[in-house]
Amino acid sequence: MKILMFGRGVIAVLYGWALEKAGHSVEFYVRPGRAATYGPAVPLKLLDARAQIQGVPVETQWTTRLREDLPADHDYDLLIVSVQHYRFAEVAAFLGSRVGNATVLVFNNLWTDPQAAAAPLPAGQVAWGFPQAGGFAAGGGITGALFGKVLFGTFGTDPTAREVAVRDLFRQSGFNVEEHRDWRGWLWTHFAVNAGLHAQGFVDHSPARVIQSVARLRQAILQVRELLPVLQARGVDLKAHAADFAIYRLPPWLGSRAFRLLFQLMRPLRVMVDSYANNEEAARCCADVLAEARRLGVPVPRLAAAEPLFAPLLAPG
Repeated sequence: MKILMFGRGVIAVLYGWALEKAGHSVEFYVRPGRAATYGPAVPLKLLDARAQIQGVPVETQWTTRLREDLPADHDYDLLIVSVQHYRFAEVAAFLGSRVGNATVLVFNNLWTDPQAAAAPLPAGQVAWGFPQAGGFAAGGGITGALFGKVLFGTFGTDPTAREVAVRDLFRQSGFNVEEHRDWRGWLWTHFAVNAGLHAQGFVDHSPARVIQSVARLRQAILQVRELLPVLQARGVDLKAHAADFAIYRLPPWLGSRAFRLLFQLMRPLRVMVDSYANNEEAARCCADVLAEARRLGVPVPRLAAAEPLFAPLLAPG
């Protein structure tokens, strides 16, 4: 399959590398002028947990193919979009007239209505998924972890032939696939959980500090639990997503210890959290959930108390 990754961020590089190693053709669309900045290769250091739960260390100079234009008559089979949630509308508008005959995999965090956000894209050519990977970019290189599962979803329907083909692509590339039929509810649930965890990260000065302490993890759990009424007010069926909240429903003293044990046992998870460095994305995640809570009249005192810590990180616009 011929694949174009939109951008050359952490998620694009980690999955682009995995898909190319599985035999697919992978290129990256970057903004004009960025190809010279990035250069022909990316230093890549990751834990690849597709085959082993603790991850296989990979350290390599991976040669990438970058392009700075995207004509409407391109011959890509798949476009993969994973950008900051607050950039997605801009990207969807840009791609709207450039999709061609390709499938677009929206591999993205979103707090707005996902189908409305993707309205500029041809609806019959969109597939929905979510990465299970993370890391950071520094010095021109990428450091992170790549997990063995990828999430996919629909809006109450069976996957289309295009969506099935995308799932098969990831299976054939060594990933397990998990399905969700309430993709809107799953995305919003994940976003709210992230906001709670990010908020505690700001309180404790970094996500890495949160996972080092049972006491801090207890506060993180309380942060997340506070946001459940926001999801209910948005119409999310929390019972349908009970598995996503299981650890947060435990008594905080128990949930925090379970969390701590999970991070101690799973090295790739520690690497992903330790390497998280996108403070603007985290701040916007917290700000968006706080704004929605206020709009809906749902009190979120813990998140509101953290606002002075993340609000200064929000870039204008």
